[in-house]
Amino acid sequence: MHSVLLVRTERHTMTDSLFTPLTLAGTTIPNRVAMSPMCQYSAPEGRATDWHRVHLGSRAVGGAGVVMTEATAVSPAGRISPTDLGIWSDEHAEALRDTVAFVREQGSVPGIQLAHAGRKGSTVPPWDGGGPIPPADGGWETLAPSADPYPHPDGEPVPTREMSHDDIDRVTAQFRRAAERARDVGFQIAEVHLAHGYLLHEFLSPVTNHRGDEYGGSFENRARFSLEVTRAVREVWPDDRPVFVRISATDWLPDRESWTLDDSARLAPLLADAGADLIDVSSGGIHPDQQIPETGPGYQIPYAERVNGATDVAVGAVGGITTPQQADQLVRNGRADLAIVGREHLRNPYFALEAAHELGVDVEWPKQYERGRFR
Repeated sequence: MHSVLLVRTERHTMTDSLFTPLTLAGTTIPNRVAMSPMCQYSAPEGRATDWHRVHLGSRAVGGAGVVMTEATAVSPAGRISPTDLGIWSDEHAEALRDTVAFVREQGSVPGIQLAHAGRKGSTVPPWDGGGPIPPADGGWETLAPSADPYPHPDGEPVPTREMSHDDIDRVTAQFRRAAERARDVGFQIAEVHLAHGYLLHEFLSPVTNHRGDEYGGSFENRARFSLEVTRAVREVWPDDRPVFVRISATDWLPDRESWTLDDSARLAPLLADAGADLIDVSSGGIHPDQQIPETGPGYQIPYAERVNGATDVAVGAVGGITTPQQADQLVRNGRADLAIVGREHLRNPYFALEAAHELGVDVEWPKQYERGRFR
């Protein structure tokens, strides 16, 4: 395994800014703007379509250093909805090959977020209400650390099975195989999804993990599955391509035993030891009773900053990053190494190019757009 400590010493200098390249493992990201994974619910039977090619490709044309897919299911049972993107077969991977090649041709680094929805699966897309789909209506039994269904406020919970040790081994193997497929079609970053109340986060949090075996109880036991999956992905991922891990820094449930920012700071060096090259810091999602603080610009950046101080690998910040100046300052001030931009990328595929103009940085535009560039 490559040395994550060496990568750390190369990445922080007093002159780093939003348009300073970032090298992780042996891969150089041309700038510090990343497109956040955002579900599109537009993949019939899990297969990518022209929508994904245009959606992801336009953000690469728009200059993002990293273009990340939405949460991509490692198995049919790992989907959030029936139209989630998947990579549980070679055919699913091949459907992404041309998109990956196009993103790379634009000079961006293509990444894939590997995910399992756990007990939050078997739901309809949000524009249809987001409610649960019972197995009798085409849904499926969900998997979780404990047999507690997600408490949907707008429908009967989907039946949920407590995972056996065989189930845990099977899901680990599914993540490993998904990473191999992603590797073989040219993705340069693999991100393991440990956040937002999905399966691996469910094992981490005492809100959802009530097991009495070696995967439940203590912090070390609850972290075991996430570390095993991260190691499995790292084992098959090339040494010169980075592995990211997305975490929820806190459950936002202060009135009960839950996953906290202290837990995340404790987990961060363990993820680094397991092979993570960057920790992508988000929050929440484990339970509908979460108490989200009043949000504002960069409201989650302090979480990334705390994790940044607890580990020797790179850290990405996400949440309410909407302006070039804000993104630039979080890098310049050493609060995070990567500005992970979500909703602003939905509103503006060319966020990175416009950011370069506003910040006075000369970057290469697509030749086709040179005549329309800012002057």
